[in-house]
Amino acid sequence: MTSLETTSLRPQPGRLPVRLGPFLPLAPPSLILVFVFAIPMGLMIGLSFRGSNGELATLDNYQRFFSDDLMLAGLWRTALMSGLVAVCVTVIAYPVAYYLARSRSPWRTVVFALAIAPELAGVVLRTYGWLVILEDHGAINSVLLWSGLILEPLPLSKNLLGVVIGLTHVVLPFGILSLLTSIQGIDPNLERAAQILGASRLSIIRRIILPLSVPGIISSLLIAFTMSASAYATPALLGGAGFKVLATMVYEQVLFYIDWPMAAVMAVLLLVMMLGMALAGTRAEARLQCKLHI
Repeated sequence: MTSLETTSLRPQPGRLPVRLGPFLPLAPPSLILVFVFAIPMGLMIGLSFRGSNGELATLDNYQRFFSDDLMLAGLWRTALMSGLVAVCVTVIAYPVAYYLARSRSPWRTVVFALAIAPELAGVVLRTYGWLVILEDHGAINSVLLWSGLILEPLPLSKNLLGVVIGLTHVVLPFGILSLLTSIQGIDPNLERAAQILGASRLSIIRRIILPLSVPGIISSLLIAFTMSASAYATPALLGGAGFKVLATMVYEQVLFYIDWPMAAVMAVLLLVMMLGMALAGTRAEARLQCKLHI
């Protein structure tokens, strides 16, 4: 090796090693994530292990949570509510996303605008709109009572049904966008080839579009689940005082009971639930992709 080659391999003064260069753009967002997410999350987890007598490492708060039937009911209600919203959002969003991805009609712009329009209003405003529609003296019950189809108002609000309807409306645009991106990535020539070979539209959707859009379906389910599980305003307004989920229970623990360690326990369990769903969704997507390749 010549002296010139040896000199070129030595690190020059004032220059960073070559291996660090590609990672420098990651430094600012990494620092932001550490200070905005990682450190507060670590403090919250540490707070959940703090006892009432000042102990820094105790499981008393978790034991108290899992021994309380009301708290366990809130955990189960959160999972059920989020799962129902995730399924409803994905089922409703799929045909809309397919139409937006394949249609060349002038009405496509109108449909897309209507799909995204709910995001132009605040969550509280949209929730109050559903409260006016679903309450005992709201629009639906008033019309049904006036027509004589029912003799007393239907329980459409202050329960799980009302919360699922409200959250589905809130999260639906995100499901549409997630599925739209996935369906647009499917080559339309696959559908044309199947039509030429005599496949029906239903068979094309079932055997081609649905399997290839699995990543978008799982993404829609995960987005809807996580947004619903962490939602506060909609369950609080449409669910009423008797509808307790983890988000509203955390609010009560902090504001009314001044029990920050128990609120931290609920927040940690909510985080674990979301991470568990994300892990399950990722594994399910990987297995389905493997089956498709096979």
